[in-house]
Amino acid sequence: MKIAITSQNRKTVTGHAGKCRKFWIYEVTGDQINGRTLLELSLADSFHESHGQGPHPLDDVNVLISGGMGSGLQLRLRQKGIDAQVTSETNPDRAVSAYLAGTLPPGVPEEHDHDHHHDHHRHERIHSASIAIPILSKTAKERT
Repeated sequence: MKIAITSQNRKTVTGHAGKCRKFWIYEVTGDQINGRTLLELSLADSFHESHGQGPHPLDDVNVLISGGMGSGLQLRLRQKGIDAQVTSETNPDRAVSAYLAGTLPPGVPEEHDHDHHHDHHRHERIHSASIAIPILSKTAKERT
């Protein structure tokens, strides 16, 4: 099994998995960690820039653990068969061990911010379609 950990600073589990470009890749057999290597992605290969079209360097991992990840990326990873986990654990080794033991502490999913400078029209339509707008209507008696 391969477990990827977001670690932009190469020391801790970091947030915003979509923009992260540095990942510790753990090779695991059963509940035993066999080793880890650092994968550094180009900007174009970050999840935020790649938008899921075509193959991705992390497609062969089974699990991705991050300190923060938007629901859109979680869905995208799940569609590729990758278990997307958000945790409050900051130590990468402990995060992997806790995941394997079934005790990974949960974190809070990040909301995706659309205040950036490239085209997200497809996402904006999806988000705006799910906004609930209250409709106030008057009864016939109240209109008179």
